[in-house]
Amino acid sequence: METKRKSKTQFAVCINNEGYPASLEVGKLYRIIHDKTSEAHGYLRIVDESGEDYAYSSDRFFPIEVPQKLKKALVTATV
Repeated sequence: METKRKSKTQFAVCINNEGYPASLEVGKLYRIIHDKTSEAHGYLRIVDESGEDYAYSSDRFFPIEVPQKLKKALVTATV
C-alpha cells in the first residue's frame, strides 16, 4: 500500500509586521526557508521584501499548505 508523504509547508501569510513595516507586509504570502535551528527557537526564516531570508518570530505568520502545482509556480516566481 502506497502512503502519501505530506510535504512541509513552504509558505506563510504575514499577520503582524509591527516593527518591520519595510520588510514585511500584512496579508502577503512569503516563502519559508526551512531552518531547524530557527524553528527550534520559535522563528521562521522568511524571504522578506529585501529579497533576502531573515528569521522572524513565527507568531508573525500563518503557515499555509498550498497545492503542489501552485507551490511549483510560486517557487519559480520567487527564485
